[in-house]
Amino acid sequence: MPRAPLPARLAIEPRGALAGSVRVPGSKSITNRVLLLAALAEGESLLEGGLESDDTIVMRRALAALGIPVEDDGERWRVRGRGGRFDLPDHPLDCGNSGTTARFLTAALTLAPGPVVVDGNARMRERPISDLVAALRALGAGIAFEGRSECPPVRILGGGLPGGPAEIDGRRSSQYVSAVLQAAPYAARDVELRFVDGIVVSRPYIDLTLDVMRQFGARGEWRGTGKGERIWVEAGRRYVASHHVIEPDASSAAYPFCAAAIAGGRVTVAGVPAASLQADFKILGLLERMGCRIEREGDRVTVVGPAPAAPAPGAAPWSTADSAAPRLRSLGEIDMNDFPDAVLAYAVVCLFADGPTTIRNVANLRIKETDRLAALETELRKLGAGAEAGPDWLRIEPRPLHGGEIATYDDHRMAMSFALAGLRIPGVVILDPGCVSKTWPGYFEAFAQL
Repeated sequence: MPRAPLPARLAIEPRGALAGSVRVPGSKSITNRVLLLAALAEGESLLEGGLESDDTIVMRRALAALGIPVEDDGERWRVRGRGGRFDLPDHPLDCGNSGTTARFLTAALTLAPGPVVVDGNARMRERPISDLVAALRALGAGIAFEGRSECPPVRILGGGLPGGPAEIDGRRSSQYVSAVLQAAPYAARDVELRFVDGIVVSRPYIDLTLDVMRQFGARGEWRGTGKGERIWVEAGRRYVASHHVIEPDASSAAYPFCAAAIAGGRVTVAGVPAASLQADFKILGLLERMGCRIEREGDRVTVVGPAPAAPAPGAAPWSTADSAAPRLRSLGEIDMNDFPDAVLAYAVVCLFADGPTTIRNVANLRIKETDRLAALETELRKLGAGAEAGPDWLRIEPRPLHGGEIATYDDHRMAMSFALAGLRIPGVVILDPGCVSKTWPGYFEAFAQL
């Protein structure tokens, strides 16, 4: 049954302590990786648990335009890979605002027999892709910018990827690195990537990429140590069709976990592998240090937060100044470079801590769906908090809080994160809540069940 569209303004009602389980959709990061690798493989792959969202829909549409449709039988997706061969579409590929789609395809389409243009929406045309293009050119690919300021649209000339050694600037986004790695098994020579200044952000996402590549039969690994560390991928060891079960999305799971911390009670997410490589599950360690209890039973993870007493009728809204409100411990300064997608939800949790928090080493938030550091600073202040953003950091100072209308900037994580604040603060209104369709179309329905 089609989902009813969300209104332009959605008021979030405080509801006291939470109780229940949330079904989290499949990982966006893994879904778009396995869709691409299944398309590059030879033979039919079966994918279970794939995320149905804006980002994965644009990837599937792009693959269909390249001659690799994805069939959905209601239980699984079937991808008939063509061993690295693509048709040439007669139009640019519209990637919307999906960074994984635009960046992954830019690298993969170096294998196409001729030119293909990768484009996106207005925000995508502001998101830099020059670091990826420079690395692909160093590996022998032909790519031309058709946009301004080295952003999409880009024209990939195709004809194959020669490969060899190259240096890549991984200081702004790990997606550039993952994009090159996924295409590397189809290069003419082994690919070896070094990093500018020996630095790469969000390294766990690169480890995730290498893990998925190995599951499809490729061979790649880290080599060296310190600033001389690099990644090597064997050429010619191409992907083979696979039956792949996609685990729940760690970035999405962060929201129900943080909801329990903010509102109190118990919230469970099932299907979480004990050895998951998804970086955003690291938020569990932060919540535990702040005073939550984390329970693990098989693949079920439960966060138990302090349960606030509801305010008396006519009383002032909950705030960090209320003696009845639970006090989560401030962790002072936190480096979240490895899991930046969790920063937004965690920043809202910090509104209810017993002291200020500074989140550091997250410069790449400025080139996401919106400038997330600037957006967080603006919207946290609307609720009465102290907030200041720097080039790569955000400081949150808890103060008495009040409601407000939250702009979401067409950014799904802004909508999902600030809805959490409404679990404790009366009067929080989310503008354009429908933007959550990018990764979790049923987000507000899931929370209504708690």
